[in-house]
Amino acid sequence: MMQEDQEIIDQILKGDKQAYALIINKYRAQVFSLLRKMLGSSPDTQDIAQEVFIKAYNHLQEYNPDYSFSAWLYRITTNQSIDELRKRKRTPNVINFEVEIAHLDTPESSYMEKERKLALEKLIMELDSDQRAVFMLRHQQYLSYEEIGEQLSLPVSTVQMRLHRARLKLRKSLNASREGGILNEVFEI
Repeated sequence: MMQEDQEIIDQILKGDKQAYALIINKYRAQVFSLLRKMLGSSPDTQDIAQEVFIKAYNHLQEYNPDYSFSAWLYRITTNQSIDELRKRKRTPNVINFEVEIAHLDTPESSYMEKERKLALEKLIMELDSDQRAVFMLRHQQYLSYEEIGEQLSLPVSTVQMRLHRARLKLRKSLNASREGGILNEVFEI
C-alpha cells in the first residue's frame, strides 16, 4: 500500500496533477470520518476536507516516503481539525460516530445503549481539543502511542499524558453526571 501511494505521489511530483484524484478517492472516506469524529456534525466538513487535501497537495514535496502516507495525511487532518476548533472558540455538543449497534434483545435495552453512547459522545466533545485528538486517535482509530505521536508530532510521553488526562476528565465528568442524577439510569450497570 505504501508502495502504491509512493508511485502515485511520484507521478504527481513529476507534474501529473490528475493523479492526485487517485489519492483523494482513496482517502476521502477516512478523512471525512476523522473530521466528523474531531469536529462533530458540521456543515463545514466538506470545506475542511477540501482544505486538508489542498494543504497535502501543496506540501506533497515535504512528505517523507519512509513513513506511511496515510499517517501523514491524518496528521494534517487532525491539525486542521484542531485549528478549526480553535477558530470556533466553542465546542459542538454531539459528535457523530459511525457506530454499529449490535442486535439487542429489547427496545428498552436498545434505547439505553443509544443514550449511553450519546452521553459519552457529549462528554468526549467537552475535552480540550488536544486531549480529544489523542483520545480519538487512540480509541476510534486504534493507533498506537507511537503512531499518535508521529501524526501529531508529539513525543510518546506527551501522548500518554494527554490520554491519561482525557480519561481522568471523562471519568470525573461521568461520575459527576451520575451523582447529579442526570445519567443515573442511563449508565446503570
